[in-house]
This record gives sequence, C-alpha cells and structure tokens, in this order.
Amino acid sequence: MATRTDTRAPAPQASDSHDLIRVHGARVNNLKDVSVEIPKRRLTVFTGVSGSGKSSLVFSTIAAESQRMINETYSAFVQGFMPTLARPEVDVLEGLTTAIIVDQQRLGADPRSTVGTVTDANAMLRILFSRLGEPHIGPPGAYAFNVPSVRASGAITVERGNKKTVKATFDRTGGMCPRCEGRGTVSDIDLTQLYDDSKSLSEGAFTIPGWKSDSQWTVQVYAQSGFVDPDKPIRRYTRKELQDFLYGEPVKVKVNGVNLTYEGLIPKIQKSFLSKDKEAMQPHIRAFVERAVTFTTCPECEGTRLSEGARSSKIDRVSIADACAMQISDLAAWVRGLDEPSVAPLLTALGGTLDSFVEIGLGYLSLDRPSGTLSGGEAQRVKMIRHLGSSLTDVTYVFDEPTIGLHPHDIQRMNGLLLRLRDKGNTVLVVEHKPETIVIADHIVDLGPGAGTAGGTVCFEGTVEGLRAGDTVTGRHFDDRAAVKKTVREPTGVLEIRGAHTHNLRDVDVDVPLGVLTVVTGVAGSGKSSLVHGSIPPGENVVSVDQGAIRGSRRSNPATYTGLLDPIRKAFAKANDVKPALFSANSEGACPGCNGAGVVYSDLAMMAGVASTCDECEGKRFQPAVLEYRFAGRDISEVLAMSVTEAEEFCGTGEGRVPAAHRVLGRLSDVGLGYLSLGQPLTTLSGGERQRLKLATHMAEKGGVYVLDEPTAGLHLADVQQLLGLLDRIVDSGTSVVVVEHHQAVMAHADWIIDLGPGAGHDGGRIVFEGTPADLVAGRATLTGEHLAAYVGA
Repeated sequence: MATRTDTRAPAPQASDSHDLIRVHGARVNNLKDVSVEIPKRRLTVFTGVSGSGKSSLVFSTIAAESQRMINETYSAFVQGFMPTLARPEVDVLEGLTTAIIVDQQRLGADPRSTVGTVTDANAMLRILFSRLGEPHIGPPGAYAFNVPSVRASGAITVERGNKKTVKATFDRTGGMCPRCEGRGTVSDIDLTQLYDDSKSLSEGAFTIPGWKSDSQWTVQVYAQSGFVDPDKPIRRYTRKELQDFLYGEPVKVKVNGVNLTYEGLIPKIQKSFLSKDKEAMQPHIRAFVERAVTFTTCPECEGTRLSEGARSSKIDRVSIADACAMQISDLAAWVRGLDEPSVAPLLTALGGTLDSFVEIGLGYLSLDRPSGTLSGGEAQRVKMIRHLGSSLTDVTYVFDEPTIGLHPHDIQRMNGLLLRLRDKGNTVLVVEHKPETIVIADHIVDLGPGAGTAGGTVCFEGTVEGLRAGDTVTGRHFDDRAAVKKTVREPTGVLEIRGAHTHNLRDVDVDVPLGVLTVVTGVAGSGKSSLVHGSIPPGENVVSVDQGAIRGSRRSNPATYTGLLDPIRKAFAKANDVKPALFSANSEGACPGCNGAGVVYSDLAMMAGVASTCDECEGKRFQPAVLEYRFAGRDISEVLAMSVTEAEEFCGTGEGRVPAAHRVLGRLSDVGLGYLSLGQPLTTLSGGERQRLKLATHMAEKGGVYVLDEPTAGLHLADVQQLLGLLDRIVDSGTSVVVVEHHQAVMAHADWIIDLGPGAGHDGGRIVFEGTPADLVAGRATLTGEHLAAYVGA
C-alpha cells in the first residue's frame, strides 16, 4: 500500500460546497412559497401540527422530485412500465441525492404474502433446506408454497438433423399444498347466501352484490348459456343442471351475439371474491364475503401452506414449516447454531437478516405471519430491514413517523438506528411528532402555524434548544407533561375476558372495567391488539376503530366518505325541485370535460404525466347548468370549497340549515378537523387526518363500548390535549372507552391501565399490571411504569 508523504491539508474542492439541499418557492398542496436549506449527512426532523404541510414538503416535493429525476435516467422503454411522476410545483430544488422512501403504506395483503416473502428471509431459507434438508426433495422451489408441483408427458418434436418425434415427460416439484393452494386456509361457501332457490334466474334469484338480472352480463351468461332453464326455480333443477350451474368447467358460449366464457358459480365466486384481499374490498362486498364464506385452517397442511414433501424434509429435526412458524428471535438463534461450512456465506447472510428483525424491534414476529396483518408501523420497520445492512452511502432516507406504534422503551432503539444511518454518511429526513425523537435531531424544520390553509409556512429552523426557546406551537408544547389523575372514575361494570389465547396470549383472564377510560399498553408485540381486537367480542354494543387504512380514490373527499354530502345534495334538490344526482360530481352533474375530477390528467407516455385544472369547469367539477342552482345563496361547488368550520356555521342556522349534515360536521370539528375543506381529495390527507376522519365517522355508531387502536397516531403534541378532551366527553356521555396506546399523556389521563408484557412475542402475552396510573407510577414494576414515572417526573 502506498504511503502519503504530503502532510499539507488538501485544497478545498468545489464539490465540497454542495452540502445543502436547497428548496425555494415550494407550493405543493398547502405550502406557501416555502424556502428551506437542509444540511446533508445530518438527521433533520420535520414537525408541526397535523396538516401543516410536513408530508407535502418532504414526500411530495423533495422525495418526489428525486425519484422523478432518477426515473428520467432510464430508457423510454423502461419508463413506460414505471409510475409517471409530475414535477412538483417548486421554483428551485438543488443538491438532491437519491431518495429512499420508507413510508407507512401497508404491505401488499395478497393471501400468499408473508413477512418471509416480502423480505429475503424465505428465499434464503428455501436455498438452505434445498442444500441441507433430509430427505432431499429438490431445488429451492420444492420448499416454496407459491410454486405448485407440475407433471406432464407427451410427444415432442426435436429439431436436430432429421426432425424426430419423441416421447418426453416433464416434472417440477413445488412446495405448494394442493388443497389450499398455498393460502393455509380453505373456504366453505354457504349457497343460501348466493341465491334464493325459490326463484328462477329470470326472477332475480342471485343475492350477490352487483349481480342484477335485467342487464348484468355475468347473470346473462348463466341465463342464456343453455345449461339451465332461466325460468325454472333453482330448487327444481335436475342433478345435471345443478352440477353445471354450480361446478361447470369454463366453456365458450354466445350471449346476444357476443362470445363469453361460462363457468360454474362456485369457481366464479372463488375467482371474483376469494382470491382477493378481504380487507381491500368495499364494505358491502366484505360484509357479503363474511356472510357467505367461512375460512378454516387447511386440514391437509395444517395451515403451513406447504406440501407433505416440503414438510417431511428436515434439518436437525426442524422442517421449513417449523422454521417459519418460530419467533424470529428464536429462528436467529437456531440459524447461528448450524455449523455447515458448505453454506457458511448463506448462513451469515440469513443470520444477519434475522438479527436485523430483532434489532429493529420485530423479533416477536414469525416469517409465516401474513403481511396484511401488520400494522402501519410494523410494515414500515419491515421495509427498513433491507436498508440497515446496505452498502449505499450519501443517499437520502425519508421516514414517515418511524416511532408510530412503538412503546417508549422501543423508541430509544429506533433512535439508534436513525443515527446509525446518518453516521454512514447519509441524509436522514424524518417526519415526527414524538419529543423523544425530535430531541436527537441535528436540524429541525417546524411548519405551521396552523393546519390546512392556516399552515404551509416555515415557523422555525434550527436546533432543539432554539425550538424550545422559540414561540411556535411545537416549541410551546415541547415540554408539556400530563399529570397523573388524582381522582379516577368508578367503573359501572366489567367486561369479562376469560382464557384469551389469540396469537401469543397465554390464557389471559382479565376484567375490563366499563364506564371509564381504560388504556391497554405494553411493549410492541406484547399482545395488546390480540387482547382487544381478538378477545373483546365484536357485537352490537362494541364499536371498533382499528388502524386499517382509509381506502378512497382521488375522487373521494371528506364529504363523500362521511356521508355528509347526501343530505346536502337532497337539500339542493328539494330547493330547486330537481334530482339529487345532479349535485354529484360522480354522477349526472359531472363536468363532461374532466368527468367530475376537476383536473384533467394527461398521460404523456414516457414523460411524466401532468394534471391540469379543467378549462371547462375551472376546477369546480360540475356542469355550468348545475352551478345555476343555488341553496341559501350558494352553489354546490362553493359549499364543497368551505372548510368544516364554515360549513358547520352554514348548515347550522338560517336558510342553509341541514340538521343531518350539521351533526356530521360537529363530529369532524370535535376530532380537530375544522380546517379541512369538504371537497379536499382523501389522497391528499395526512396519516393523522385520515385516522381522525375515521374516528369521526365511527362516532355516529351507537355502542356501549368504543375500542380505539392508537388514536394518537400522527397527532401533534398540541392535538393530543384535544383528543383527551374528546375521550373524556365520550366517557362522560355514558360510553365505555378502551384505548390501545403507547403515548404517556393518554396513560396518565386514564382511569384504569392494563399493562401486558413483560416482553414481546413468547416473552409477552401476560398481564403484568392492572390498576390506576398512580399505582403504576408508584410501583415502577414494569417497563411502562418506569417510562410513565419518568414522563410525569415522579
């Protein structure tokens, strides 16, 4: 190795001056000509109240432009297969580096998607078993539950010299269980939920949502197939007619001169409904599936998804099904115990991936856990795993509230990971509300001062000390600490849970008090959600608000999602003596130029797509004739442009009084969404806004028990106080509230705390404390007790 003799300091290079990401004149969503300079190779935290513009600046401006510019380096052919990204509305963006976004989007919830398949862990395990498994059953695909076994034989023509036809066989061994097709569950369909057998097809026998007898193509295929008599009641079908009707093989038929495919009702339902993720369905479709289909564990593979051959091949008496079912922390220890020089590099790589799970606080998961069951915070941390061991440096990592769903004990570990990424020479941008993470930042950008139109400006840039001393909403609330209640409410009864054993719960017996605010807490993976959602029986008396994402297109907005628009449309229709459908931008009243979207999307093939305001309606979404109709002096587009606060005043008194709409608007104000405009697309809402929108919708349901799963997710420090006031009002109205929560302010405000633990996975699943917050702080016997005591300064 050459030695350096020149000891003089190197001359400064021009490239060294590019140590800032400069943003000037950003106007995406509610940003008001924002200009900031963000230091590279530092940890920068963006904070501010929900809806103040943090995500608009970080994700929709900086990260979006970085990704767009990288996409432009690919060939036009490759770009044709990639999502088209429009250039953000910003004057200058300089100093960008490659952005890696680690957001809270749920992982794909395909029935065959698991924690092992979305990371490299399953692939490496399959290779390991194909090398070491006894008996040897084949290549890695033989251990994959997504690969079916295939056998074929027949004549093939070999084109070599004189063409010659020879007999050949083809055989591929896959690991898929043939009974459940790798899903782990089999379905049994209740035929009485599919049709009314006392009616004929022409009389509308089908009771499946969306299947109408008069004009629906699907129904016409059955009625005109020739296999059954459309005028005969189904209960009078012959055995052959019933067989063809329910289980017929796919065959081409001609219906009204059009060639269509006919197949039996059962396989049709399985393809249309059962092959899709139930959680992604529309509510009325999901209700139908839950009513018509019962899912049971596959009796052949016992839920492992794997064929008998794959389960029979073992390493040290452990099959790949056993390995995937282990808690990941235990699996990591098992892999470390394997001593086989022939696969040493593979064991090192697999051990490193599994150790990353443990390090990031997900050691309690198992590789066979369906990816659709992970919370947003868990999904984000699973995505982080592939970046922890990455050799890339000088990239920009963008995180969206990485501490969401984490117990205070786990937040310290997450902070360490963020600092590790920074120390490797990367720029780390974090959108965050938790003071524990804000305090480790090298640089802070505080947006506000309010939300929506009242936000979109930079209120503060600088250090943590500067934020504390500054007069911003975040600075004033940074050191807020809720005090433990001196007096607590007395329960009016108890909800008994006996022998709870969902997931990692160990036959838990607990009495959940009613008529009070109960907080269920514990480290991530200790069994909180399993206890609350898996053991409190959902019935007419229980309203459950979980962390499931709101699903809605860019046409959906708070007015359509909450049902608020229906009474307003009817009020417009009654005042003008016309049909309500005219006042829907998705129906008869839609502007023909943009089909009611308000903007025209131009897909420019290999270039970025562009969204431009519709010239015909000027973004109002309705036909000019519809805007002639007025109600209390306003047209429908002016009502949709109102904020919730303005609309509440408009619908509450005078000519514009609409009581049904006013009640919904009141609930939106209660959850702190008074600044939202009624027509704002759901796709532009932040995570905290979506969570509260869902809470406001559920508040309309009558229930004796509200079950809330981390309602503080995405809430600013200042908004938490408003949420506590809302929870108090709900409890004081006579409704019991059970909250799964990590936020210490909510714990301190509770009347009763149930703490699970002591650890995660098989180290948890037990009740380690039941009592008042004051008793938990005084005892300090659990991790939660220690952190809560430190929080309240006890």
